Amino acid sequence: MSGEEHPLCGAVRPLVDAIGATLLNPEQAGDEDVVLSWEGRPVVAVRLPRLPESLDGILADLERRHGTPLAGLDRRAKQAVVRHLEARGAFALRRGVETVAAALGVSRFTIYNYLNREKAGRAGEVPGEA
Repeated sequence: MSGEEHPLCGAVRPLVDAIGATLLNPEQAGDEDVVLSWEGRPVVAVRLPRLPESLDGILADLERRHGTPLAGLDRRAKQAVVRHLEARGAFALRRGVETVAAALGVSRFTIYNYLNREKAGRAGEVPGEA
């Protein structure tokens, strides 16, 4: 996008960045892009990322927020990251668990333990006492 930025672009930019999408001129929009209008006039198009790229973008955003590589976080922070990613649907993606495990520097087994512990906590169970 070039020239003076439309207020709509500025308003949606944090969301677009958070999901790993790209802003385009409306004339560049393809069939899969979302064109946003302002007062009935197309202003900007949003190109959504492919799902695996979206997970990579979410992980990169989490690293920026934490200010350190995710693998360097303590166990509690890693568990919080897993909860956040589960809420965003990261583990519904093919190889989602493997991708997250690599980013956190843990095994797939550890990710499954974090997920099971969270589910048990929501169900009111004490993990390890079933």
